[in-house]
Amino acid sequence: MTKGLEKGTGIAADTAAATARQLLICLRLLRSGILLTRVFAFLMALDSPEITSKIGGPLVKQFSIFLPNKVGAMLDIVKLLSTRNAHVVALSIAEQTDSAIARIVVSDPEAVENIFHEHDVAFGVCEMVVVEMREVATELAKLLAALLMAEVNMHFSYPLLTRPHGRAALALHVDDAECACSVLQGEGFKMLSQADISR
Repeated sequence: MTKGLEKGTGIAADTAAATARQLLICLRLLRSGILLTRVFAFLMALDSPEITSKIGGPLVKQFSIFLPNKVGAMLDIVKLLSTRNAHVVALSIAEQTDSAIARIVVSDPEAVENIFHEHDVAFGVCEMVVVEMREVATELAKLLAALLMAEVNMHFSYPLLTRPHGRAALALHVDDAECACSVLQGEGFKMLSQADISR
């Protein structure tokens, strides 16, 4: 009986936390001037798996790798991944004096994580929002304006090397992925999942 109560209490707490999170996002949208119709559309989409941060949702895993500052360091990583038929589909490198940090999105995150563990490659993981761009010249300004209105900060961004569905795509690391996905979907942007970029 006690276990049942504890389980029920945990579920209630999770539900309350989720509701508070949803209300906070709605308040941010309203305060930033987003139209009420878009806030309503966001509320209607809350149960959709497309705006969750769970595996299988729209968020894509990024690996940050520490590289020695030497010729061929990135090539070694790419060759290592190719041994398991995994490929880099997006890449950004920040060079420092004696080292570099490579940020990569890959075709098979699970396989790549196993490879890095097996070969003692130092890495970190975070989630990225990947947005499909139909008309880059005009849609980039629209995308950035939508994030600004929703007060979502973008920490860094880089394009994909591949073109899922024959269109350009932009990977974004933001401080509020759930809000970013909701706002961008409301503006007509399509979020790409890991399955989309792994094809």
